[in-house]
Formats: sequence, C-alpha cells, structure tokens
Amino acid sequence: MLPYRDSRLTKIALGIFFLAVAAYAYFEVRGLLSGPRIFVASNMTETHEQFVKISGRADHIASLSVDGAPVDVDIHGAFEMPYLLAPGLNRVIFDARDSYGHTTSKIVEIVYIPGPGATSTAITASTTPSTGLPHP
Repeated sequence: MLPYRDSRLTKIALGIFFLAVAAYAYFEVRGLLSGPRIFVASNMTETHEQFVKISGRADHIASLSVDGAPVDVDIHGAFEMPYLLAPGLNRVIFDARDSYGHTTSKIVEIVYIPGPGATSTAITASTTPSTGLPHP
C-alpha cells in the first residue's frame, strides 16, 4: 500500500480527472444533443439585384439542401450558393440533416424589387467580432 493513498491531494486530483472526462464526453456528444444548426444573415432581406449569393454556415450536419437541391459545404460547415430571384417575394428553404436523423430547416425570405443598373449582391452570415462565430 502506498502511504499517500488516502491523502486529500489524491482525492482532489481524481475529482478533477473525472470532471475533465465528463466535460470531454459532453463536448463530444453535443452535436447529438443539439442537432443540426443553420446560420444565414437574416430571415428577411430586400434587394434590387436579381442575382444574389447566399452564404452562411451549418453545424453538425451530414447534408444540406436548398429548395430540395444539395449544397456543397466545406469541412468547417461554410457554404455559398448563387440564387436567381424572381420579382417579388422569394422564399429560400434550407434543410439540414445530421448523421443521427435529426433535421432542421430555415426559411430566408428575399424581396426582389427590380431597379435600374442591377448587378449582384451577397447575403452572408454575420459573425461576432470576438469569436468569429455566427449569430444564431
């Protein structure tokens, strides 16, 4: 037997170790607990441009589609896609699925008002300055 087996320092060290293991386990399964998430700039946008690029980020996903068409997502979950608008209200529906079968969707409404000299614009997810993570 070790002389320090029942010491207070050993009990504290074991407590910290098991707390760290529990925190790591939670970190690894948080995707299962929260499901997929989609971040896009806003739910409603008005533009005078007919051709827009919609970009954002999706977390904890296995697949992402927009209006039923698959969208390419990079390893960090970022995506960017061109979208051609019709005059008036356009509803863009994002559907995400994770590897556990959980799904989520997000609807972005873009109002296109034709105007003179229209070019293209980009709709991107906003990020917080300190962390670089999108606002939900």
